[in-house]
Amino acid sequence: MKVERIETFLVPPRWLFAKVTCDDGTFGWGEPVVEGKAETVAAAVKELSEHLIDRDAENIEDIWQTLYRGGFYRGGPILMSAIAGIDQALWDIKGKRHGMPVHQLLGGLVRERVQVYSWIGGDRPQDVCDQAKRQVEAGFRALKMNACDELHYVDSHAKVEAVAQRVALVREAVGSGVGIAVDFHGRVHRAMAKVLLRELEPYHLMFVEEPVLPEHMDALASISSSSSIPIALGERLYSRWDFKQILASGLVDIIQPDLSHAGGISEVRKIASMAEAYDVAVAPHCPLGPIALAACLQLDGVTPNVFIQEQSLGIHYNTSNDLLDYLQDASVFTYHDGFVRIPDGPGLGIDVKEPLIRELAARGHAWHNPLWRHEDGTVAEW
Repeated sequence: MKVERIETFLVPPRWLFAKVTCDDGTFGWGEPVVEGKAETVAAAVKELSEHLIDRDAENIEDIWQTLYRGGFYRGGPILMSAIAGIDQALWDIKGKRHGMPVHQLLGGLVRERVQVYSWIGGDRPQDVCDQAKRQVEAGFRALKMNACDELHYVDSHAKVEAVAQRVALVREAVGSGVGIAVDFHGRVHRAMAKVLLRELEPYHLMFVEEPVLPEHMDALASISSSSSIPIALGERLYSRWDFKQILASGLVDIIQPDLSHAGGISEVRKIASMAEAYDVAVAPHCPLGPIALAACLQLDGVTPNVFIQEQSLGIHYNTSNDLLDYLQDASVFTYHDGFVRIPDGPGLGIDVKEPLIRELAARGHAWHNPLWRHEDGTVAEW
């Protein structure tokens, strides 16, 4: 069963899908994308295809090693995302060929379902409050929200108070039984991160995400020592080597590798095992499409230190199309009491609407994140 061709599809709202087809007609799907750099990743997939065509699709680990080590320059979001989508598709092919879900190929389930959380958004606290109530009424037991807008290196306490007020309103609306995660999104610098964490202590958060940018990991020691709130990060780390130092530091409680950015199922399985050795929880990052989520759920099913899964249904990015639009059977992602079952169909456990994918790929998308600036004109973190 040799790989015959690989195709990529730029589809709305901001995703990139890849289809790997073998000479016997077996095919698999993956989601290799960097949000805002989808066309760049598509070009990387095309470049990597020279190492993929005519290879035995069963030899996933050797293909992964070839794609990663076959070039002198390694790592980073573009290359690792391209590898990730190819890797997901190869696992999908292997599962389909053997008539079993990927989780069975990885050793079998340690759980039948996994908790998911829902995004809530909105700039005004009341908007967030209303959305939080609706999501809890829909059955979600955990929510995540952005903390703030632009925040300078040192900024006014009025902005800090606005963040605290927003979180306070959500906590009041949902009660103590619902987990609340607050994403700093790398928008907050060291000085303000310490202030914000202190102000958020009373609201018993599930975690704070990316309290500082990943290039400022050295700041985590002073930040985390000032707060008991669990610290989560990792969506902008792309390999086990990126995660190695942060795990060894003991400063992170939850890692968030993205299966479409960090080398796919093969690599994130290894990253999660490393985290288990350090008693660190895993909450895979996935504000993406259905193929990425299916890959995450297959990994969640075999990973004991996963405690929650991100998913993008209704997220503010999904304006033209949403998570379920591309699925033949949308019930595979049915959420019940805040949980979703691990898909048990062959491969990734989903069937996508290929005609729709091809139709919408003809339109494509040009999604890019906004460029923010501070009041003084300097570029702000988004």
